[in-house]
Amino acid sequence: MTRRNRVDPWGDLHADPARGLFTGNRGPLVDDERDIVRHHAATYLWIICRLRFRDWRHPLDEPHRWTPLFFLDDAVALAAGHRPCAVCRRDDYLAYRDGVDPQLRAVELDRRLAGERLRRGRGFVRAGDRVVWRAPSADLPEGTVIVDVDDGPCLLGPDAVQPFTFAGWAAPRSRPTGDVDVLTPPTSVHALRGGFVPTLHPTALR
Repeated sequence: MTRRNRVDPWGDLHADPARGLFTGNRGPLVDDERDIVRHHAATYLWIICRLRFRDWRHPLDEPHRWTPLFFLDDAVALAAGHRPCAVCRRDDYLAYRDGVDPQLRAVELDRRLAGERLRRGRGFVRAGDRVVWRAPSADLPEGTVIVDVDDGPCLLGPDAVQPFTFAGWAAPRSRPTGDVDVLTPPTSVHALRGGFVPTLHPTALR
């Protein structure tokens, strides 16, 4: 397994456009040799964090500590099953929670998301275990990620969809009609519909 490039995870988008806007946490993912060996650790806490917060520093591949992931933007991170961090993104976390249910605690949100993102399984590659669900395109809010049979994951905009690339959202095409396959978990779609405004990559059409 190849090692990842050792770069400063707190740089900005202009320093490394492919890094994206956010980092995230699924627990420790590397072994003592600093190789990635697991998809996620035994934790429900999958969060989306700012690249820069206070003067904190965190290593990219320290064994037995959480391993930073990098997301293009909120839409990608939500589609992966994460939610905003309640520490470094407090206002976004509250907007997300309130969009779902203001009475929910963070641990309850995490348990809901855990049941929506993956079927039971093991191993490093878990793409086949992702839960995809069906919904009418017209009922889905902007910022939802759907799965197109030809283009793969696509960002749903007001009048179009844009396929995902690691460098940004690609050229738009017509927004589909009828039922579509949805990658963003239902809880996060509820948050988007309830008023949470995602931070999107500059290539996303608004």
